[in-house]
Amino acid sequence: MVVPPQREGGQSQYIAAPGAVTSSDSFAAMSDWMIDNLELEVTVADLAARADMSPRTFARRFRAEMGATPAAWLARQSVIRAQELLEESALPVDRIAVDCGFGTAAVLRQHFLRTVQVTPTAYRRIFGARKEA
Repeated sequence: MVVPPQREGGQSQYIAAPGAVTSSDSFAAMSDWMIDNLELEVTVADLAARADMSPRTFARRFRAEMGATPAAWLARQSVIRAQELLEESALPVDRIAVDCGFGTAAVLRQHFLRTVQVTPTAYRRIFGARKEA
């Protein structure tokens, strides 16, 4: 035998669990529900209950499959929705904040600045729909 039968240093042999299938769309229904209900205040425990998992398992699997924690992913989706509303509607920023789950314009502004690097008002000024005369 050319290869030693055991690894040095007590390292265990890594064997992937048979039948373990990870699908990038296993959280598709959950993410769709989250996007459709941005205005609701949900916790990881609420989402885990909907997915019939423990909060810890849900948070770990969500992060592994979606690339972010549930809260960070949801905040990003809320900012994306706010961008759409700022571009397409004439709704006041306060109303957009409520509809996107931020509650107040100040909280929307904070998340928007961190993500998009401009205020919601400046974003609307730049990308908002132009009224035809």
